[in-house]
Amino acid sequence: MTREPTYQAARAVAATVEAHFDRHLVEARRRGERELAHAPDARAIATIIDACFWASFRPEEGRFPKISLAFLPPEQAGQPLMLEDRLPLTPAVLTKLAPAVERPGIHLGVWGDASDLYVWGATRTIPSLGFVLEDVEPGQLVIKHRRIDGFGKFANVAVLKGEQVKIVDEQGASLPDCPDLLEVLRPFTAPATWDDSVNVLVQLAASMRAHGHGGTLLVVPAESEEWRRSIVHPIFYSVAPPFSKLANLIKQGPSPETENEWQVALRSAVESIAGLTAVDGATVITNQYEVLAFGAKIMRATGSELVEQMVLTEPVVGNQAEVVPPVQHGGTRHLSAAQFIHDQRQALALVASQDGRFTVFAWSPCEQMVHAHRVDVLLL
Repeated sequence: MTREPTYQAARAVAATVEAHFDRHLVEARRRGERELAHAPDARAIATIIDACFWASFRPEEGRFPKISLAFLPPEQAGQPLMLEDRLPLTPAVLTKLAPAVERPGIHLGVWGDASDLYVWGATRTIPSLGFVLEDVEPGQLVIKHRRIDGFGKFANVAVLKGEQVKIVDEQGASLPDCPDLLEVLRPFTAPATWDDSVNVLVQLAASMRAHGHGGTLLVVPAESEEWRRSIVHPIFYSVAPPFSKLANLIKQGPSPETENEWQVALRSAVESIAGLTAVDGATVITNQYEVLAFGAKIMRATGSELVEQMVLTEPVVGNQAEVVPPVQHGGTRHLSAAQFIHDQRQALALVASQDGRFTVFAWSPCEQMVHAHRVDVLLL
């Protein structure tokens, strides 16, 4: 018999997560999507979260486990690794099996019968909208679902850290009612829309965050050189001609015959650009994804005012926008990015901190102020 969850946040969030998966699966069936995942019910969700949460605190041979669990039956898992005897879903079992799924893209498979949830093996294949739970660090878990097209980063549903629960805001209700700002920040406000296209900015952001060095990516209009007014010259790592591998792949798009090769090439191009952001200074790309420079030093444009305030939001249900000084949100990277956007209002700045925080800076014409949107809840 599966034990009752004792982690209070697991029980608190279970019904909300159940409703999320039910809603998305109903919409997908209405669109005629096939090979969809099974929807987990609230009891299964709470039980899986509870077991993973307590396992995350149990070091094995001096290391805390990194666990990824997927809710699916073996027949939906392609060619899985099957255990001869299924194992009970307990913290002790998860701790022992965790080293097998530390590498990205590998998950322990969890399924159940009328009374029990159990671990049946491991898989790399997850059906569309499949429930995935990842242990990021002790006490911090992320609930995700696989996107319909199966490419790129999974869409985050909720983040749990101790007793704190953050539900991702899919509708952008946490942002001010400013159409121009919403359009600019669209890739970072509505995970549901990622099902319909390759979200390059999110892939770049996730890769930037993953390298752990911190960094800044400036996205500037392809048709303008105005951004150079906000950069110290000479630019030591200017790129000529512009590096256009990612831009060409996006223009080309995948074909049914070459989709797998295209996805591999796209990942490689994204990682190449994200890697440049680890160099001290900012990486500059166009809004068509051509690399213009890296290691660039940001400065205040001649004649511009010093940015003193900005609006800060997070794509979390219930979040309220607040006006803060840029120095209150972060260090030199955040302050220089805010200044750049204040001076270059058609641009976008993506900033990764070494501690894992990730912020997108854009100009809000409605508020006439820099808008900082903290999005690490989408990237974990």
